[in-house]
Amino acid sequence: MKQFLLTPSAGKRLIGKALAAHPIIRTVLKEGTLVIIAGTTNGYVAEEILASIDHGEGFSRKGFYRGITIPIGSANAGSQVDFSDDVVIVAGVRQKDKTIFDVVDDLGSGDVILKGANAVDPCGRAAVLIGDPKGGTAAAAIHAVVGRRVRMIIPVGLEKRVAEDVADLAVTLNDPDAQGPRMLPLPGEVFTELEAISLLTDASARLVASGGVCGAEGACWIAVTGSEEQIAAAEELIRSVAKEPPFQPGLK
Repeated sequence: MKQFLLTPSAGKRLIGKALAAHPIIRTVLKEGTLVIIAGTTNGYVAEEILASIDHGEGFSRKGFYRGITIPIGSANAGSQVDFSDDVVIVAGVRQKDKTIFDVVDDLGSGDVILKGANAVDPCGRAAVLIGDPKGGTAAAAIHAVVGRRVRMIIPVGLEKRVAEDVADLAVTLNDPDAQGPRMLPLPGEVFTELEAISLLTDASARLVASGGVCGAEGACWIAVTGSEEQIAAAEELIRSVAKEPPFQPGLK
């Protein structure tokens, strides 16, 4: 067993690399529709997937989100987002100027939606904060997942873990007397740094500690267990993403 430190930005890059190699993603890129809904983690995912099919030109993850959480008083508080579309790929070809709302009614079994989250509970269930009075992209995606068996994968960093059941948290946040964002649990496969390491190295990964300062705020200590070859592969993989700079919002 060997321990590794991952910052949130390194974790986002790691998740992106792993999903680009995910068997389900590779299959849908050949013969189905993949929808990557805008979000900061999904920006890294989109970069890696688009690069894998030589469709990365013209894509920037800097404005690839509909909302972000930043510190009070941050210099980025006034950043303007030039958001225009999600990433929609049909049979390996990116469809420009499309959002989940444009294609959701055409999705069916075998297609895949990638949707980020704001919370992951101890049982591995995810939820997203909701600001849109109609439920936003999450509500649109759930219609396809529940109504037509579209697969949802939820790329989400371990820094978003919470201590309580997200269904219980949603009841609290959605109370008529509550203020602030609402919450919607997501019906999908949670994909964190742990799943990413396992998929790319066949090693077992566990979250064992977290936190830090001087740029390591939100960082996670990951314990990786496996053969010497698997540990070496994990070390090389994590080294490849370790110096990923912090996310900077801005125009596309």
